[in-house]
Amino acid sequence: MDRLESMGILLAVVDAGSLSAAARQLGMPLANVSRKVAALESHLGTRLLHRTTRQLSLTQAGGAYVAACRRILDEIGEAERTATGEYATPKGELTITAPVVFGRLHIVPVVAAFLAQYPEIEIKLVLTDRVMHLMDEQVDVAVRIGELPDSSFVATRVGTVRRVVCASPAYLARHGTPAMPGELTAHACVSFEVLESRRAWDFGTGRSRQSVPVHSRLAVNTVDAAIAAATLDAGLIRVLSYQVMDALRDDALRIVLAPFEAAPLPVSLLHKGQTPLPLKLRAFFDFVTPLLRARQLSID
Repeated sequence: MDRLESMGILLAVVDAGSLSAAARQLGMPLANVSRKVAALESHLGTRLLHRTTRQLSLTQAGGAYVAACRRILDEIGEAERTATGEYATPKGELTITAPVVFGRLHIVPVVAAFLAQYPEIEIKLVLTDRVMHLMDEQVDVAVRIGELPDSSFVATRVGTVRRVVCASPAYLARHGTPAMPGELTAHACVSFEVLESRRAWDFGTGRSRQSVPVHSRLAVNTVDAAIAAATLDAGLIRVLSYQVMDALRDDALRIVLAPFEAAPLPVSLLHKGQTPLPLKLRAFFDFVTPLLRARQLSID
């Protein structure tokens, strides 16, 4: 039995949450993954995992063993990176994901600058409004907008964005400009369903927080469609500030209800928290973080 291979497979199972998910991640038959874990338990003479039809969890012995496996494999990885010279020159491939519009406006420029500085690094940039899982989908860095759930991942905050309500000048001239959130009930709204409910929008923070019913005559599934509809006088939209930056500059849209906006949303760079951090990843964070923070005025 190759114990290092079996340790790696066990960690993949624990991180993925199931044998089948780990098999997909590793590109191995499920039977092979199950057999490797069983062989490791047989070698140790103890059960490492509780298995049920719905979930998988570590036994007490399994928790201690998995922690030790992580340390051992991390040390081996560091030794190999040192031997191959990765700690001398950042090299290799990074997979990065970001929301579509934010990625186009802010991540693509800093990635281009990073690649010019580090010629031995290659980047796969996936722009999607779907939340990609760092472990299951082999993502090195994820841009997240919003409050983050507690996890073992490591987050670096690079800025904030506002949630703004906008409409076209022609719509406001025809229907009036709402002065209070409650007045939205008398207006046509266009909902971007990834960001907001089509039935109510939240305003304010803390004790002043309120949920206002809205009449969404049009609900769309992309922010570009929502912005396009608003510029065609279809109604009010509520989107993220950077998403309408061009339309605001061109006076195609105007912000309303600014005093009642909810608290800004944090923008964070997320990674898996490897120790030690691979040099290519450390180089990316050291280079990109100050550039994104410097773009704060554009993000807001």
